[in-house]
Amino acid sequence: MKDKSFTQSADEREAALELMANRLPSESLNSSVERKRAIYGAFEARDARFDGRVYAAISSTGVYCRPVCPYHAKIENVTFYASAAEAEEAGYRPCLVCRPETAPGLSSADARKSLARRAAAMIQEECTAGDGLERLSARLGYTDRHVRRVFQDEFGVTPMQFLTTCRLRLAKAMLADTSLSMADVAKASGFKSTRRFNDAFKSHYGLVPSEQRRLAKNRSANAFNAEAAIRLRLGYRPPLCFSELLAFFRDRALAGVEVVDDASYARTARMAMPDGSEVSGWIRVEHDPAHNALVLSIAESLLPATSIVVARVRRMFDLDCDPETVFEGLAALDTIRPGANVCGMRLPGCFDPFETCCRAVLGQQVSVAAANKLAARVVDALGPHIQTGIEGLDRAWPSAFEVSSLDDVAGVLGPLGVIRTRSVVIAEIARMVESADLGFDALVDPIEQINALLSVKGIGPWTANYIAMRAYSYPDAFLEKDSGVAHALPDMTPKERLEAVEPCRPWRSYAVICLWNSLSNQTLKEKGE
Repeated sequence: MKDKSFTQSADEREAALELMANRLPSESLNSSVERKRAIYGAFEARDARFDGRVYAAISSTGVYCRPVCPYHAKIENVTFYASAAEAEEAGYRPCLVCRPETAPGLSSADARKSLARRAAAMIQEECTAGDGLERLSARLGYTDRHVRRVFQDEFGVTPMQFLTTCRLRLAKAMLADTSLSMADVAKASGFKSTRRFNDAFKSHYGLVPSEQRRLAKNRSANAFNAEAAIRLRLGYRPPLCFSELLAFFRDRALAGVEVVDDASYARTARMAMPDGSEVSGWIRVEHDPAHNALVLSIAESLLPATSIVVARVRRMFDLDCDPETVFEGLAALDTIRPGANVCGMRLPGCFDPFETCCRAVLGQQVSVAAANKLAARVVDALGPHIQTGIEGLDRAWPSAFEVSSLDDVAGVLGPLGVIRTRSVVIAEIARMVESADLGFDALVDPIEQINALLSVKGIGPWTANYIAMRAYSYPDAFLEKDSGVAHALPDMTPKERLEAVEPCRPWRSYAVICLWNSLSNQTLKEKGE
């Protein structure tokens, strides 16, 4: 959407970026002509750095768009909104071309700045689970009245309106990208009946779901496996160093659980649902750079957990990162390791946090390859079988319940090559997860979880901070005693490394990844590749 007659100076563009960095509410976005001009200029230039931060509602067409939309609109016909939910509550429907439901969201760090954003993160992650406001409020530790009030103050909509928008955005993506029946789309997106789904869809978008499907463009076929029921695009803010992410996951791929090639990441998935049931299947992630998106394929058996799978994959590939902000925050890194700071580098997360915790313990003071061998033995001995029909994907990591139920964890893991002290730590982590002393959902505070991990005998700063990086997507952990970091900064002591990256706060986790990747790049240069 752009007005060809409009031009914007570099100063105005920077002013717009500063405005959005402060995450102003919608009324502030439209409070003056100058402010609207500053933000409109980013739309005029299709500035992807604004994608997911602000939406433009167009009065002449009744739709709202992302900053990257190719369609044009005059500035006098535009009203800006800070969220898709607010735009829809004002009566606008999502653009069929730029598809606001695929826009990247808020970073995990921002999502925890307030009670409202923590509630939003949980609603977004479990929008198909039917978790009522009363239960959500109890999990947050507040009354539902208080949560409703602060939520509306922050987002301009009620939690239930936000939940409906999340479900409809997921349903809209399924209508565009899959051939699921309307009943399956309704169920997978969290609606209790097709009738309720149809009524909500027509109320929000002014057309019935079948009409939306006919209007959807560029629906992709699934080339991976005929059993796939869902193939969704997950948007991100470019640039994205996807090959580096794949290389990271490939080096740590767990036999039977993960398969990573030059173009995709695939794995088994087994998870407990909020209602106590369990689902299992497989997922695959590919890159679609033309649309600034990853393509997520999900097995039909995982339909009930669609929103949870999407949330986990977004964290795993750090899709809600603002790469420009991180790149600028790591400027000091180039003074100690020239060329290490690369725009678009992401923080590799994980799909199964308990699995990652256990593998972090197995990786203490050993190489990545040695840790992988130990993990593979654990899966062979304890991992349940998963039916996927895909070669190389047939096992899952044992759950915390399964590990904590063992009479003698050390006796089971010892013959596999796991020393007793690490076996005891794994058993304690499983117990903490089962007793809710250690959590992984969107409501937890990573700092509190790090402290809980450090209280376990056998877990030191390296293990706790590595888990924080991978399992909690915590952006400000640093591994000053890590062997890879030491190789990247060989002339410094651990204390000096900590001091050197102090200016990189709060992005020191990204600094670790950049340092690790700089070693790979150095090896390639030395080989002449």
